[in-house]
Amino acid sequence: MRTSTSLRPMVAASWRRSARVDPDGLPTLALGEDELDALRRRGPLGTALPVIRRLLLDDVRAAGCIVAVTDAAGRLVWVDGAAGVRRAAEGMGFVAGADWAEDRAGTSAPGTALRLGRGVQIRSEEHYANAVKPFSCTAVPLRDAAGTVVGALDITGDDRAVERHTLPLLAATAAAAEAELALAAIRTPHRRATRTGPVAELVLLGSDTATLRTGDRAVRLSERHSEITAVLASSPAGLAAEDLAAAVYGDPRAVTTLRAEVVRLRRVLAAHAPDVTLSSRPYRLAGVRTDVDSVLWALDRGARLQAVDGYAGPVLPGSASPGVDDLRDRVRSRFREALLADGGVDALQAWARTADGAADEQVLRALLAVLPRRSPRRAGLVAAIEALERP
Repeated sequence: MRTSTSLRPMVAASWRRSARVDPDGLPTLALGEDELDALRRRGPLGTALPVIRRLLLDDVRAAGCIVAVTDAAGRLVWVDGAAGVRRAAEGMGFVAGADWAEDRAGTSAPGTALRLGRGVQIRSEEHYANAVKPFSCTAVPLRDAAGTVVGALDITGDDRAVERHTLPLLAATAAAAEAELALAAIRTPHRRATRTGPVAELVLLGSDTATLRTGDRAVRLSERHSEITAVLASSPAGLAAEDLAAAVYGDPRAVTTLRAEVVRLRRVLAAHAPDVTLSSRPYRLAGVRTDVDSVLWALDRGARLQAVDGYAGPVLPGSASPGVDDLRDRVRSRFREALLADGGVDALQAWARTADGAADEQVLRALLAVLPRRSPRRAGLVAAIEALERP
């Protein structure tokens, strides 16, 4: 395995996930021209692309960079920008149709943004694949009106692609595209009842087992099925069998056990949620959104109190599966980072009342710093901080 000791923690974790990727390989073409044309014209990306072109393309081209959009699986759907950079990027396989999912192309801004569900910036040497190291990139996920990730928006180029203003620029462009998606959903409400979007909700927060809800029906999943669906729902690009086995069982060799469990899970889905599909090669779950998606979507849109109110507790708190543990930590970290950055009294107070917030000394100190001096809560906060400081 390649050494990752000098990398940022987020990048080092991505390198560990990329360990099965050939660092000297290039991404494979996964979409043909007909498929690309369909994605560009129809569906959520067809709605978002005109907004992205209008808001980003001229400025990105003038800055000597390129802009790209992937689908939810990490496959490049559209690439445009400065001609010289486009030609250079072709040498690393950064072309429409190529598969840039993290588990197949290694660490990159679009693939890792999809994997983490948030905006990321990857500088040249932080890329896992050698061919990508001359480039830097910034990417953010794109979400539909239900908060489900439908793709990623990326800027790639030299160091200008990871300047401090690039991530806010992409986030603002993504928000404009997502607003257009929301308007499209309002204009054609009947589409929300079709197979084009999630038709079921997977409830993962605050309970040891997941609940799958479709319309007015609900089914409680077994612990193992809860873990499989939680991991797959948080990996829109899908996972290879060995990766899913490692995430669920902690052992990439447990593929035979995994496949038997997937067969049983498919029977449950067929009986209770026939519009939810679990495909193979890679394993991918479609037709479902999670309560995690909903609270993170609210968090990303600045609705901090709404997000905290929807946070019923950690993801599958009784699970010891590595993939669930990773998802649990990611969700907790997203809340923590957003609320500490926001610094609002109401949001910090709400988070401090949760089990996660009450055990976080930095959160309590941040709340103490913004509370009015005469607030009756200050004494209790000081006592809680002192208790956390005791060995």
